[in-house]
Amino acid sequence: MNVEYFLSLGLLMGLAAGLTPGPLLTLVIAQSLQYGITAGVKVALAPVMTDAPIIFLMLLLVGQLSGFTSIIGLLSIVGSGYVFYMAYDTAKLKQPLTQRSQDKARSISKGVLSNVLSPHPYVFWLTVGAPTIIQANSVNRLAPLLFIVGFYLPLAGSKIVLAIVLGKYRTLLSGKIYANIMRCLAVLLSLFAALLFFDGLKLLGVWHEPNKVIGLIRAIGQG
Repeated sequence: MNVEYFLSLGLLMGLAAGLTPGPLLTLVIAQSLQYGITAGVKVALAPVMTDAPIIFLMLLLVGQLSGFTSIIGLLSIVGSGYVFYMAYDTAKLKQPLTQRSQDKARSISKGVLSNVLSPHPYVFWLTVGAPTIIQANSVNRLAPLLFIVGFYLPLAGSKIVLAIVLGKYRTLLSGKIYANIMRCLAVLLSLFAALLFFDGLKLLGVWHEPNKVIGLIRAIGQG
């Protein structure tokens, strides 16, 4: 293994992560169509702004996954609630908003919260990213940096390209077509929110034990 290997690995993983459907990608699409290129780019850059503490924390916690899953599970459940809220907010829009409405976009806060409250960055860096960084460091001191840079370039870059394309041509969409697209995006966000919720239950150990869930439902029904 050499430094080129870890750079290539980072590029491949980053591109795959950047193009994989999820709450952040859907939010990039929604913000680009609602508010334009700038709003979409701000969301696309959210992982670059927020992941440094996550990477540092996961490096400290490698080998202690069993004691950390409950925290990730709780984050996932809280995150599902926020993504549901974004779905509701998206479904209400009927037409692209003007440049004067940019102050209402809250793109940075939406992107940051969506990323921080998702379990995926934590799970990736704890199970894949952090061990790879440790392995890379044993090969060359420069290799971990190349892996991280290689990962984030396509991760953010692919979403930025999408934001530019959608933001540039959003005004071509008629009112009805635009409203239908936003409703579809709201449905997708709702589905991702549900997946985050069930991921949280699994990480908390509840979903792996159906009897607990059934017992809880019965108890609520009897109450």
